[in-house]
Amino acid sequence: MEPGSVENLSIVYRSRDFLVVNKHWDVRIDSKAWRETLTLQKQLRYRFPELADPDTCYGFRFCHQLDFSTSGALCVALNKAAAGSAYRCFKERRVTKAYLALLRGHIQESRVTISHAIGRNSTEGRAHTMCIEGSQGCENPKPSLTELVVLEHGLYAGDPVSKVLLKPLTGRTHQLRVHCSALGHPVVGDLTYGEASGREDRPFRMMLHCVEVCTPDPFLPPWTPAGAPHPAAVLDQLVQALRTTPDPDPEDRGPGQAAPPRSCWPPETEAQRGPCLQWLSEWTLEPDS
Repeated sequence: MEPGSVENLSIVYRSRDFLVVNKHWDVRIDSKAWRETLTLQKQLRYRFPELADPDTCYGFRFCHQLDFSTSGALCVALNKAAAGSAYRCFKERRVTKAYLALLRGHIQESRVTISHAIGRNSTEGRAHTMCIEGSQGCENPKPSLTELVVLEHGLYAGDPVSKVLLKPLTGRTHQLRVHCSALGHPVVGDLTYGEASGREDRPFRMMLHCVEVCTPDPFLPPWTPAGAPHPAAVLDQLVQALRTTPDPDPEDRGPGQAAPPRSCWPPETEAQRGPCLQWLSEWTLEPDS
């Protein structure tokens, strides 16, 4: 992918109800700040002015979030009914999220389940970051689960890296970046949770990309594969397998355990429902529309 500009928005899918874009790295989804030079919101208004909805806060109903530094597939609902449908899919865990990443170091295992609970970091100077349970200043950690599959080993700027597929089974803030860092293999270019190498202290981007829909693989040269790919390295087949594999229950924190059938899940609590309703109010969605 080339760097983002207001004119070069990449469209992955379009229908009457949904638009899926391939978000550039280092681009915010939306902002009300006048000084914001580029946002996905502005790219959409430039490309599809007729689709902007004046009844919404930002002009468009974004079905989920991607970090500023993360690129990849992002779904936009084009009407209230579609937004409500998307909300229910996320709420009922019927959405598969998958990400590609380059991580520092060669990960020896083919598959890893990362189950560190994640909380907000209250340490002075780290107020907008997250941390794992047991670390200094970690407040209100919640069970978090990520599946990792190693695709290839190689080099980036002369340093060993692993190309991996990540599947977050929970939706904590900065979950993938925190989990990879806790594993000892931070995302290349992650200046918040990673450690810069001596050779390459500021990569041109953070190497984390959402392939949820699927978008093209962005991690081609200048990264250099070393040796044969891992046996399970066919990306399309892996993503399809993720879609059909039952998710483990993050509360159990046990690797490889399947979640109970949806009919056995406990009913949604008021504490869980509150954030969902807040999300709905922010994007002016109607869950029953």
